[in-house]
Amino acid sequence: MTYVEKVLAQLKERNPGEPEFHQAATEILLTLKPVIERHPEYERAALLERFTEPERVVMFRVPWVDDKGKVHVNRGYRVQFNSAIGPYKGGLRFHPSVNLSVIKFLGLEQILKNSLTGLPIGGGKGGSDFDPKGKSDREVMAFCQSFMTELYRHIGADTDVPAGDIGVGAREIGYLYGQYKRIRDEHTGVLTGRGLSYGGSLIRKEATGYGLIYMTEEAMRVRGDSFEGKTVLISGSGNVAIYACEKVQTLGGKVVAMYDSDGCIYDEKGIDLAVVKQIKEEERGRIKEYAARVPGSVYKPGCKNIWDIPCDVALPCATQNEIDAESAEKLIKNGVKYVAEGANMPSTLEAIEIFRRAGVVFLPAKAANAGGVATSALEMAQSSGRMFWTAEQVDVKLKEIMVNIYHNIDRAAKDYGFDGDYVMGANIAGFEKVADAMMAQGIV
Repeated sequence: MTYVEKVLAQLKERNPGEPEFHQAATEILLTLKPVIERHPEYERAALLERFTEPERVVMFRVPWVDDKGKVHVNRGYRVQFNSAIGPYKGGLRFHPSVNLSVIKFLGLEQILKNSLTGLPIGGGKGGSDFDPKGKSDREVMAFCQSFMTELYRHIGADTDVPAGDIGVGAREIGYLYGQYKRIRDEHTGVLTGRGLSYGGSLIRKEATGYGLIYMTEEAMRVRGDSFEGKTVLISGSGNVAIYACEKVQTLGGKVVAMYDSDGCIYDEKGIDLAVVKQIKEEERGRIKEYAARVPGSVYKPGCKNIWDIPCDVALPCATQNEIDAESAEKLIKNGVKYVAEGANMPSTLEAIEIFRRAGVVFLPAKAANAGGVATSALEMAQSSGRMFWTAEQVDVKLKEIMVNIYHNIDRAAKDYGFDGDYVMGANIAGFEKVADAMMAQGIV
């Protein structure tokens, strides 16, 4: 049994009942075999054991009272995974699917994603099984204040800087920040994704979607290709999906389908993004309302049918494991040439292998959706310097980071003999920087 296989077996034995964490660890560790073979000193230092074990796991109860006076108790999490290259950085997710396994998988991925940005930020993740959907503003505020009343003890501008994720948008960040400021009596950059009136950064809301397209555009450019005239599918209809759609349209591509957790809309003429923004951002409505407002569009219940639609580019921007082997086969049959992940781990291992065998250009999440955390780090820089950059300044820096990530993962893949395999390239490029920092800092 190789060192990697031994570590993976031990991880699964020590963390039973955590399938999402097992999946992420398997995908990452197996790709690192060539690195370990080149660096036998890593095994002597038990580097992989330390890399896959969080530095700290915080789990706590979150009691809150709804509008009818009923008391609810949710569970909160913060996994501080690795601080070798900087303070922990990673989003908070509020969704019924959240559990320790999901948070650990997200945190492990975040280590490499943050490393790839080239910025000094470590990996962490957090959240709760609370569902903000259908809750009043007062109920969301009550939950966020209770959540932060515990979390504040474990975070700080130079220790751990959370941000938003699924279910945590501008409203939730505002309530969380207000409670932190009230308890600590300080105005500091402890959360990113803040409103512009109290220390946020321009382009933060758009960053993950824009960054996804900047990287995909670069992968196309080096192949003599572009978004011009391409048919694009985008799963999801949150921030990432909306602003990926916006950037695709500015580059001449045609997005024909999007979805939310209820179902999928198809518009052969191209998605009218203004209508989607009105429904999802202003009204907090459901995507099916699009079909009632836009003549010629079609709504179908369920999400997986989106991958039945012929396309050149697929951008999964919803949630983990949304593209399985069956969906991958359908996409290939329907002509897909590029798949870039806007969500965290939206493709199963089987789907990724199918894309690889078919020669699809596949850009994995830890690289392709790094724009959000990259811009969060730019927000941290603005906060620490009491500066405020223009949208153009932030956007230029974001594009530069995403283009550099593409070339770094491409270079790493070639260096280890896996030309064009960007899963290998992203994992190796991200890991090497973290490994160097961990080795330099001793056994900690």
